[in-house]
Amino acid sequence: MFETSTQVRVRYAETDQMNVVYHGNYAQYFEVARAESIRSLGFTYKDMEASGIIMPIIELHCKYLRPAHYDDLLTVKTQLKELPADHRVEFHHEVYNESGKLLTIGKVVLYFLNAVTKEKATMPKELLDKIQPYFN
Repeated sequence: MFETSTQVRVRYAETDQMNVVYHGNYAQYFEVARAESIRSLGFTYKDMEASGIIMPIIELHCKYLRPAHYDDLLTVKTQLKELPADHRVEFHHEVYNESGKLLTIGKVVLYFLNAVTKEKATMPKELLDKIQPYFN
């Protein structure tokens, strides 16, 4: 299993009138954590696009357990529980506050696609080579 943690500080504009993080912002928190998890391997989403592969989101699931508020420092844990064997990859996320309380859980499913043809593809070999040791 591959796992990383990324910290995100809640900005004022991300909260609603109740001083709670607006639910739609969690998709952005997951995106930041996903990009940073790939970066931690020495590969970037920009590198992936340069290799001709894009990763559109096809599913997004969230379960909100507790609220986050303005200026909270959140930790977004990102996990790949399975090594992608085909065009599909699932990122699992957990969001914690500074007290270590679990606030939100989520799953984001993406496809690897050829950027030109939009046909299904597999994970770029360079990224696969970097992530495979976590699954041996």
